[in-house]
Amino acid sequence: MNIKEIDIQTKDILYGRRNLPQFNQPEHAGVCSAGPLLIGALIVCNITRESLSASSHAAGSERTSPSNWQIDEAQEQAVQQWAEAKGVWVADAEEMLTQTYGPMMAQGAEAKVYGQSGDTHVVKARTSIYATLERALEAIALHNWLFPESIMRVFGFTRDADGLFRILLTQPYIECKRLALKSEIDDMVAAMGFHDNGDGNGVNYISGRHHLEDMHPANVFVEPLTDTPICIDCIIKFRR
Repeated sequence: MNIKEIDIQTKDILYGRRNLPQFNQPEHAGVCSAGPLLIGALIVCNITRESLSASSHAAGSERTSPSNWQIDEAQEQAVQQWAEAKGVWVADAEEMLTQTYGPMMAQGAEAKVYGQSGDTHVVKARTSIYATLERALEAIALHNWLFPESIMRVFGFTRDADGLFRILLTQPYIECKRLALKSEIDDMVAAMGFHDNGDGNGVNYISGRHHLEDMHPANVFVEPLTDTPICIDCIIKFRR
């Protein structure tokens, strides 16, 4: 893996000279706002997936595509090696985050949240609930594109005590006047081109290009100054 070449490609994407193939032009605003480490990690993931696919289709081998778990495992290993070479792999993130940013404020299925009262930002150690690491990284970029008020910026990578790969990122601290009503969430996502996906859960939406899931009130705060709903977290995927 050529670190310098990945750095060159990252700069080309940041300055609009090239695109990541899975994103269209508007979505690239979310890619770039997440920072160069997200872009570099996505490049590494793309290279890894393409290499696995090429190996599985090599002459003399069975023409079977690699499974998601194989892709995920290979991408995690490749991104860890790249992050270590870049100096952005944090060996003991839990201790570092607590000492630098404050105690853990909250913990959910996807992230551990660190920060202190009065801080303008929180720090998240975000694990993947997606099929592959690549898709977890894509979700951060898509979140930034759809919800720039709660933009996520990647600053490192780690594994927790259980061995789970985690993406380290910052996000603005959003003051919560109250949790959003479902009607407010419906209106917000409708303005973005989403509609209920019809699964009966009422928190999952779909557009022509994306899935938007887990949009329950605990993930959407009404901010007191503007009195408008702001999504702080959700599940976003491309429709594939």
